[in-house]
Amino acid sequence: MSTKPQSKPACAEHQLSEAALVAAARLRDEAAVRELIRRLNGRLFRIARGLMTSDAEAEEVVQDAYLAAFTHLDGFREEARFSTWITRITLNCAAMRLRKAREQQEYDTIKDPALPNAEVVLFPGTEAEPTEAALGRMQTRALIEAAVAELPPDLRLVFLMHEASGLSLRDIARDLSLPLGTVKTRLMRARHRLRRIITDRIHGGFETIFPFAGSRCAVMADAVVALLKERQELIRGSD
Repeated sequence: MSTKPQSKPACAEHQLSEAALVAAARLRDEAAVRELIRRLNGRLFRIARGLMTSDAEAEEVVQDAYLAAFTHLDGFREEARFSTWITRITLNCAAMRLRKAREQQEYDTIKDPALPNAEVVLFPGTEAEPTEAALGRMQTRALIEAAVAELPPDLRLVFLMHEASGLSLRDIARDLSLPLGTVKTRLMRARHRLRRIITDRIHGGFETIFPFAGSRCAVMADAVVALLKERQELIRGSD
């Protein structure tokens, strides 16, 4: 009795280790490459966004890093994790773009205007629910992202690597080739600056939180007046 070969489950890649995925990617397995990208997108984007001044530039850096990594997998000696290796490639790609941008600015003698409204979007984006709670979360996130965007690149990078990507301080020190003490100091300075930036932004603006105006206010007024009239606490002649 012959048996049919079992096909690999569609979600099998999600269960494979990073090393197994890299081994498959070496054999040009598209599914493995896609799964590695899916797992690393958030981490690499945040790292790139920590150095670049816009989301578009950060995405280009991440794309460059993927292309460099997957076209030169023979250069990956597995002395470290693949995620660590491609993190360093991402940092190098960002550094190259920044260097080229500086050289171009010096050549053109033109300084581009700052981007006051630059935002750090947590990649990939999530769909917003049309609810007040979702709107509140979006506004809070926008406030934090705008504040993070104002940090100097060296502080922003460490902050995003630790707080957004969840890397340990030791991993960050290793990936950036920095002393552990320097990483700790930069993270502390980033937090202090963020606290100051956010405090300055909301100073005098607390009257805008928990809004209860417009139709909500009108409905509440109508309901209270109706109840008071039922209890004869208001003169009906005031209708």
